[in-house]
Amino acid sequence: MAKPPQDKARFWRSPLLPDAELLTAQYYAQEFAPHWHDGFAIPVIQTGAQSYRYRGAKCIAGVGSIAAINPGEIHTGERATDDGWTYRAFYPSVAWMQALASDITGQRMDIPWLPDGSIHDTEVAAKLGLAHRLLEAQADALQAEAALTEGFALLLSRYARNRVQAQALHPDAVRVARMQALLVEDMTAPLALSTLAAAVGLSPFYAARLFSRTVGMPPHAWRNQVRLSRAQGLLRQGLSVTEVAAAQGFTDQSHFTRHFKRAFGVAPGRWQM
Repeated sequence: MAKPPQDKARFWRSPLLPDAELLTAQYYAQEFAPHWHDGFAIPVIQTGAQSYRYRGAKCIAGVGSIAAINPGEIHTGERATDDGWTYRAFYPSVAWMQALASDITGQRMDIPWLPDGSIHDTEVAAKLGLAHRLLEAQADALQAEAALTEGFALLLSRYARNRVQAQALHPDAVRVARMQALLVEDMTAPLALSTLAAAVGLSPFYAARLFSRTVGMPPHAWRNQVRLSRAQGLLRQGLSVTEVAAAQGFTDQSHFTRHFKRAFGVAPGRWQM
């Protein structure tokens, strides 16, 4: 007889989501007693399904669902399938969620209240899941914060009860040029989206949208393309793949090789031959 899955859970934090916890968990035997959170609970179901009682109703959240819980609301949690469930959960503060809603709309917003019950939206779940994985892996801060902002902005714009509609974008070549200059100023230095946006007087959400709309790709992708273009020149000069990867700020040689091959169809060592 096969042993039942073992419960595994890890709480952790990221500086890109201040005053918050994150959870990566696999649960089988766990049964959560009625409890609440001071902030939001945003679990994204990865496998299996979770059953929980929330606001007087029994809810089921399966793969591709977000079992969103608003601040202060009592809820439970247990498996809804024989194999249990796995999820990636965010616990953002009320202040962070309200600030994001205000950044999206361009005006002061009330706390963005989410619907009762499970939200089944595979696109939102996928974007939030990607952001969670990038944060957990301590990936490029620019990419991770952009993914975090994009995922939560999509969640709020689609499901917040108080309408969270993105403000109109206005062309701003000066700010975009300034962001480009900052992105290439030091390729080896990590750069968060919030730092880049603050330098040009914009919110992270608006800055990322403005840059992507104007340039045709998000800031982290544009920065990586510049890195790769410069890397080609260094490879032509005879520098080793390891030297070029370090000079252009890639975390390691395999990271550089992966991006180079995706862009040019061949590994840098073979391109150099």
